[in-house]
Amino acid sequence: MHKIIALEPLPDYMLRLVFADGSEKIVDVSPFIGSGLSAALKDEAYFRRVKIESGGGIYWPNGYDFCPNYLYDEVPAVQASPN
Repeated sequence: MHKIIALEPLPDYMLRLVFADGSEKIVDVSPFIGSGLSAALKDEAYFRRVKIESGGGIYWPNGYDFCPNYLYDEVPAVQASPN
């Protein structure tokens, strides 16, 4: 099982993730933001409230979360847009 040990919210709904195996990845979360629990993430201030849960996944205060294995294996890495 993969585990996220560090994360940094970036502009445009992207996250920089560092996994326990030392790999790093920038992922675009915007395709997963829509209605229901994920709607709150449209507010970038709220999006930046993301935390690492004890099992190594990530979550927001409203309970919306991502499994670390899914982020590692299934969500493609992207380049962050320059600021």
